[in-house]
Amino acid sequence: MSSSTAFPGQSPLAEMAPLSLCAREPRVPADRLVAEMVPPPRFDSVRFDTYVPDPNQPSQSEAVTVLAGFAAGLGGSHATGSGRRKWFGSKKPAAPTGPRGVYLDGGYGVGKTHLLASLWHATPAEPSLKAFGTFVELTNLVGALGFQQTVQTLSGHRLLCIDEFELDDPGDTVLVSSLLSRLVEHGVALAATSNTLPGKLGEGRFAAADFLREIQGLSAHFRPLRIDGEDYRHRGLPEAPPPYTDEQVTRAAYATPGASLDDFPGLLDHLARVHPSRYGALTDELDAVCLTGVTAVPDQSTALRLVVLADRLYDREVPVLASGLPFDELFSDEMLNGGYRKKYFRAISRLTALARDAKGLVAQ
Repeated sequence: MSSSTAFPGQSPLAEMAPLSLCAREPRVPADRLVAEMVPPPRFDSVRFDTYVPDPNQPSQSEAVTVLAGFAAGLGGSHATGSGRRKWFGSKKPAAPTGPRGVYLDGGYGVGKTHLLASLWHATPAEPSLKAFGTFVELTNLVGALGFQQTVQTLSGHRLLCIDEFELDDPGDTVLVSSLLSRLVEHGVALAATSNTLPGKLGEGRFAAADFLREIQGLSAHFRPLRIDGEDYRHRGLPEAPPPYTDEQVTRAAYATPGASLDDFPGLLDHLARVHPSRYGALTDELDAVCLTGVTAVPDQSTALRLVVLADRLYDREVPVLASGLPFDELFSDEMLNGGYRKKYFRAISRLTALARDAKGLVAQ
């Protein structure tokens, strides 16, 4: 919804019409996809010393220690240079046989992305020699550049960080397995987060037996680090605010500079016409997202697209104000009990956090 008139009852000069996500069809050049492979704005300032381990969860402190040592070991000569760097403090020959990276496994909101971004910041290399992106962003990069060009582009890097590492279909299993294997051959260090141990990737999502070899190969690249703990977004925080009325959401959209206003079913239709690699650009320069008429997501393809949008909004700390169903009713019981359940729970957790951030947009 977007127009040149103000919301009824308000002066046209006092309020600007909101933006509309559905009116945006961004075109993103491939070089922007590469340049944007850095920690999202939410994690610009995080460091190892800003991570506060839970004293009741010793695995959190252990993870900080291991990752700090891993980062320190990434100094020295370039991956493709004559000198090989150290891995976990021990010298390796030109073709090391041990794990080439770390894999942070844990539940939602225990600070995995905070630690992964801290590793990126702590690694002693220029930003152009480090890459940070979600699993989806990595597969989208391959789609934009092609496999060989992606290998060539990333092979000179010291470090590749992959957030929310998940295998959603057999094609992605083979693709990422092949890509990481090639990058390891070039001496690129790997670090990843996920909610599933490497050896369990693909479980409950497809016929894992058919791709067990690829999954085991991926697992061999990583040293798993378990991070136990409670979702920090729910520690001592109130439940997500209930949905507002359509009128409240619309008024807030008109009163908030840089806000968008869209009908939720219409937005879901629009997401089907925009490639997920462009969802980040879809949210450029947005200060808030206002949605009316939130309903249950009708099918899994639509649900997975919404998950990607939720990730991009969360990365950019864009508050979400909505009417209709509360966010914990977006996905059906069948979806929440299916193979993609971890993605859906992550989306609910992140949208809930953004809904809390949006409370101040509504006039009291």
